[in-house]
Amino acid sequence: MSQHNLETPALPDLSTAEHYNRIGVGYSAVRRPDKRWADTIRAALGDARTVVNLGAGSGAYEPTDMQIVAVEPSREMRSQRGPDAAPCVIARAESLPFDDQAFDAAMAVLTVHHWSDLEAGVSELLRVAERFAIVTYDMDVQADYWFTRDYVPEIAQAERSRVPALEHLTSLLGPCDITELPVWRDFTDGFMTAFWARPEAYLDAETRRACSAFSLTDPEAVERGVSRLREDLASGEWQRRYADLADRSAIDAGFRLVTGTSPHARARLGGAGQGAAA
Repeated sequence: MSQHNLETPALPDLSTAEHYNRIGVGYSAVRRPDKRWADTIRAALGDARTVVNLGAGSGAYEPTDMQIVAVEPSREMRSQRGPDAAPCVIARAESLPFDDQAFDAAMAVLTVHHWSDLEAGVSELLRVAERFAIVTYDMDVQADYWFTRDYVPEIAQAERSRVPALEHLTSLLGPCDITELPVWRDFTDGFMTAFWARPEAYLDAETRRACSAFSLTDPEAVERGVSRLREDLASGEWQRRYADLADRSAIDAGFRLVTGTSPHARARLGGAGQGAAA
């Protein structure tokens, strides 16, 4: 791996970082990585020895058997990284302080929708790493999630303005493979759809605080939806309306693992790479 710089200057535009400085308090208590996703992400990184983790947050899903360098602009999120966590660079995905092809692989878990310039972030990711493993979500699927559809449709409206369409993301990445990531009934990572079978969780303000989909949606709309949900849970209407969920062990909430190789890696391999983008 080429030498990389862990000393970076102050960043002039950290709107996402400032957002997480405000809402990120207690984030890691709710957003506990799910081992099943962790194992899938680790497998996707294959035999990589060096990995850069973009938008690393508190370090969720970072493999412990690889040399990791984390990239995280938010002060609050960096403060929640454990004492044994990988070294963390204060930088943004859109402007990485690393040499070309500095890493065997790049990982980016639930972060691309926070990048201020998706094209710049993808370009930087492909510049510094041989291959990638990205976790994102498809809003065409997530918009039909029961809580979003029936209680706070404003969430889907807000999310569509910032979550890149899967087709657009893969067009920037080049040839890649896409794998569905199920959300199980007992899922431990408390993002919005994690509580599909535990609706009472949405009544808790601290749980909602750990999910950017709530904090970036009109708070009055969220409160209206949560109040309606509280009433439906008390009356038994929710249990009647969504009785079909009782027998399900997992759902498809639109989460996808996107993997592939960078253009320079494909060129070195004579054009070989992973399958065509969806």
